[in-house]
Amino acid sequence: MTDRTAQPVSRLPLEGITVIDIASFLAAPIGAMFLADFGAEVIKVERPETGDESRYWGNAKNGIGLYYKVLNRNKKSVTADLRTPLGVEIVKRLVRDADILVENFRPGTLEKWGLGWDVLSKINPRLIMLRITGFGQTGPNAERPGFGTLAEAYSGFAHINGFPEQPPVLPAFGLADSTAGLMGAFLALTALKGRDVNAGKGQFIDLALYEPLFTLLGPQAVNFDQLGLVQERNGSLHSFTAPRNCYRTSDGKYVAIAGASQSTFERMCEALEVPQIPKDPRFKGNRERIANNKELDGAIAEAVSRLTLDELMRRMLACEAAAAPVNNIEQIFADEHFKARQNIVAVHDDELDGPVRFQNVAGKLSATPGRIDHAGPRLGSSNREILVERLGFSEQELGLKPKSNQDAA
Repeated sequence: MTDRTAQPVSRLPLEGITVIDIASFLAAPIGAMFLADFGAEVIKVERPETGDESRYWGNAKNGIGLYYKVLNRNKKSVTADLRTPLGVEIVKRLVRDADILVENFRPGTLEKWGLGWDVLSKINPRLIMLRITGFGQTGPNAERPGFGTLAEAYSGFAHINGFPEQPPVLPAFGLADSTAGLMGAFLALTALKGRDVNAGKGQFIDLALYEPLFTLLGPQAVNFDQLGLVQERNGSLHSFTAPRNCYRTSDGKYVAIAGASQSTFERMCEALEVPQIPKDPRFKGNRERIANNKELDGAIAEAVSRLTLDELMRRMLACEAAAAPVNNIEQIFADEHFKARQNIVAVHDDELDGPVRFQNVAGKLSATPGRIDHAGPRLGSSNREILVERLGFSEQELGLKPKSNQDAA
């Protein structure tokens, strides 16, 4: 696991980019998180006293929300109530020299507060404004409230997730929010490049929560368009490759196996000591295997059930077959490959009074890799640095105590 205190300091590719994060919850803030991972200065604007809603999501330690620490790593926190003239003025001053602003309010909310694109783009014509909402800024559903759960249903994901004859299954984490955050970060960087090739002119990005997930759902749209097919729930079985499932081993653990190519399928059967399966006319090619998926799946499950997970993995690796254990988070923390890849980072956190470990930056740039310097900040910890010293507000305007009497920066 990576210890940030031992890492050399290098210039990151997004240094010099300023991002204003006035969003809440998950999708837009996680997009800003990805930008912060690679050096952007991200200033998170939170409600005074209570802060972002994610501070109260999920589990807490000593009253400190743990998920907030991950979502808002590498960010600075300032407080402002956007429903007040002071809050509006704070955002306007922040935007003057910013490159990107991310928000996820329902369409019309920022306009009502005097912070719409028409206002902010006049203050800073170079601004990129990322707007993530449930259903987008346009269309008959634009005014509906939207959360990730609704997007997971609306996009078509939930319909195909689960088992036949059982209700659809929603994901056990914020899938739609996370994919929208990833897409939002990509689109924001694309818009920055667009600014470079369009004489410095900024633009806004209209992204609906359901759109990235809909895009990632595979060949559903083209299959329906060309063949009239509607994909239904089928557990872990694939509609375009077979076999593919999670199988229970003799010691009660699970392994994921996929025979995505003919050679992989044959090597898998060799490892399982079932050489007769590839010779069976029902299973000789991928299309035949898909047509007889349930019979094949049962035969693979029976072969796997004779072996422990360790035995199975040894055989699979010896035959260069594709398989992976179905890890829980405890297994991941102990896994040597996760350690070697530094997929978990440890950073010191004052609020938690010690190190906190969570997912590291995804992907490794060879010359300028991203890094995590700190977990999510204390509420308003950068008020003085940003609002007073940089933007010129007085302590009296902001209701700050004199610096000598204030513990936080």
